[in-house]
Amino acid sequence: MLVQALKDQGVDTVFGYPGGAVLPIYDEIFQQNDVRHVLVRHEQGAVHAAEGYARSTGKPGVVLVTSGPGATNAVTGLTDALMDSIPIVVFTGQVPTFMIGSDAFQEADTVGITRPCTKHNWLVKDTNTLSGVIHEAFHVATSGRPGPVLVDIPKDVQFATGTYTKPSPTASHYQPRVKGDLEEITELVAAMEKAKRPVFYTGGGVINSGPAASQLLRELVDATGFPITSTLMGLGAYPASGKNWLGMLGMHGLYEANLAMHDCDLLINIGARFDDRITGRIDAFSPKSTKAHIDIDPSSINKVIKTDIPIVGDVAHVLEDMLKVWKSRGRKTNAEAVAKWHMKINDWRKVDCLAFTAGDKTIKPQQALARLEALTKGRDRYITTEVGQHQMWAAQYLTFEDPNRWMTSGGLGTMGYGFPASIGVQMAHPESLVINVAGEASWLMNMQEMGTAVQYRLPVKQFILNNERLGMVRQWQELLHGERYSHSWSEALPDFVKLAEAFGAKGIICKDPADLDDAIMEMIDHDGPVIFDCLVEKHENCFPMIPSGKAHNEMLLGEAETQGVIQAGGAVLV
Repeated sequence: MLVQALKDQGVDTVFGYPGGAVLPIYDEIFQQNDVRHVLVRHEQGAVHAAEGYARSTGKPGVVLVTSGPGATNAVTGLTDALMDSIPIVVFTGQVPTFMIGSDAFQEADTVGITRPCTKHNWLVKDTNTLSGVIHEAFHVATSGRPGPVLVDIPKDVQFATGTYTKPSPTASHYQPRVKGDLEEITELVAAMEKAKRPVFYTGGGVINSGPAASQLLRELVDATGFPITSTLMGLGAYPASGKNWLGMLGMHGLYEANLAMHDCDLLINIGARFDDRITGRIDAFSPKSTKAHIDIDPSSINKVIKTDIPIVGDVAHVLEDMLKVWKSRGRKTNAEAVAKWHMKINDWRKVDCLAFTAGDKTIKPQQALARLEALTKGRDRYITTEVGQHQMWAAQYLTFEDPNRWMTSGGLGTMGYGFPASIGVQMAHPESLVINVAGEASWLMNMQEMGTAVQYRLPVKQFILNNERLGMVRQWQELLHGERYSHSWSEALPDFVKLAEAFGAKGIICKDPADLDDAIMEMIDHDGPVIFDCLVEKHENCFPMIPSGKAHNEMLLGEAETQGVIQAGGAVLV
C-alpha cells in the first residue's frame, strides 16, 4: 500500500534509514524499481535532504525512518520545514498497536512528540485506512501554506492486508482558500495608484505558490515600476538583475532595502510573515506606511504587524487578480512621485553597503563569495547553505535570477542543514552544479553525509569558509558581550582534505587570495563530490547589521561607512 501510494503520488525519491519497525516497508522497496531510496547516514540528514529536494523542485520531499530514535532524530528537520513552509511527508515506523504504551523497545510517542512541529500527523491503526491517510498527508503537505506532515505506521499494520484506495484530493476536508477577496484587492490597487513611495516586500510564499507566482510578480513589478525587496527565503522570485531590485532586507539586509522599508508610504507584503529578523523593533517598523499583507495562511495576518489591507489567498491567484484589476482601471501609478522615490533609493545605493577591501595575504569571506559568484554566474547552479555568517554573506554576494535555486534554513536557523539539503538538490538535479556554502562548525554537524554523497556519486561541492570560529556567535560576543568569546571556537578541527580523502572524495585547501580563482575552478570542474577548505579571515564581521531591538534606520555598516551607525534620513554617526 505504501509503495503503491508513493507511485500514485508521483514520488520518485525517498530519503531514509531502515530499522526494525519499518523492515516490512523496506522489504517492499527492495522488490520494486520505480521509487528509488537514498540511504542517508542520519535521520536528520534524511529530512534536510527531503527539504532540499522539495525546495528545488516544488514537489513534496519524502522520508522513511524507523520508530523511537529514528523518529526523534527527524524532529529538527520537521521543525525546520514547518518554520520555512517546506512540503515534506515523513513516514515513521511504530511498535505494534498492542504494544503501544508499554515502553516497548524503540517506542516513542511519535504523534505526541511531532504534533507541535508538523502541519498535521496521523497514527494509523487500521490497515484499511492507510492508503487514504497517505493520500491525505500529501494533500495537506502541499495545499494552502505548505509544510511537513507525518504518518506513524505500527508494525502489525504493515504486515496486515486491507483495501487500497486511489488518491482523491476532492474528498479531503482540508480545502484552504486560494482566491483573495476582490474588494480588498481593489482597495490595494487603489492605494497603489496613489502611492508616492511604494515598495513590494516579498517572501518564500511567492516561491511556494509555484512558477506562475514568480512570473506574475515580475510582470506586476515591471509594469508598475515599484521597487522590490525580499526576505532570505524569497530570493530568486524576482531576478537580481531586475532594474527594480533592492536586494535582501532585514537584519543583514542591504542599506537601500532597509531604508526603503522604513520610509515607504505603501508596503505590500506578498508571501512573507513579518519575521523578527525582518521587522527589527516592532513599534518602529515602517512607521508611516499603509500596510497590505497577502498570505494564504489566515493566522499570519495581523499576528505580528497590524495590517491595513489584509488579503487571504494564494499568491499566484491574488497577483493574477491584482494585475487584472490594475489593468482594467487604466494601469495608473503616481509616476512622477515614484520616479523621485527611485532617485532617493539611488542616493542610498551610493553608500555601497557591501563594499569590502579584498585581502592580499588572507582571503576575506566576502572575497571568496564574490569570486564564487563571478565564476559560477550563468551556470545551471543551485546553492544551499549552512547557518551563520557565511549564510548571510552568501545571500548578499550571490545573485539569483530564478526561484527554487536557493535553499537555506530561515526560520529555525538550523546548523547542519546545508550539506544534506545539497544532497537532496543534487538527487533532483543530477546534471546541475550544486554548491553548499558552509562554515566549518555548521558543516561538521552533519559531516557523516559525505558517505551518502560518495555512495550515490553525487558531485556536490562543499564550499567551506573556515574561520575556525562559530562566526556569528563570535560576532555577537564582540559587539554585544564585551568581546568575551565564550566557547565560540574549536581547538580540534579536522584536516578537511584528509577527511574528504578518507571518504573517497576530493579535498582542496586554499589560503592564498592569489590561488582562489584556480582553486574554485578546480572544485567546479571535478566530476565528483568535493570538500573545499577555504581558510578565511578569522574575525571578519558580517555587515550591514541591524542590532537586535533596533529599527531599520539604525544600521551598523562596518567598512562601508567606517563603522558608522545610520540614523533617520541617512545621516551617519561615526
